[in-house]
Amino acid sequence: MSESVGIAGMFISGGPIGMSLITILFAALFFAAWKAPAWVKELGISALIVGVLWTLGGIYQMLGVLQQSAIDSCIVAGGAKCTIIPMMYGLVVYLASLVIRIIQKPRI
Repeated sequence: MSESVGIAGMFISGGPIGMSLITILFAALFFAAWKAPAWVKELGISALIVGVLWTLGGIYQMLGVLQQSAIDSCIVAGGAKCTIIPMMYGLVVYLASLVIRIIQKPRI
């Protein structure tokens, strides 16, 4: 089985729906930084929550498959690796929201 390489491969491996939701929140984050700075933190937290929920859904699905059959540990490790991608992406978006908030803070 070949492994997906690059950003596009990680996007597909993480689940296109969840990753698309996080990407939409990421784009909205930059729009909010320009037009509605008060929403920056909320959009970052929303992206983090979507990433964590999507990750938990992947873990739940993986455990359901494990419950039904005996699977090799390499396959389990690959599933776990793909499962954490949305949470990492959500954390990156949340980090970007924190950096934007720091930049937008008034200077003393």
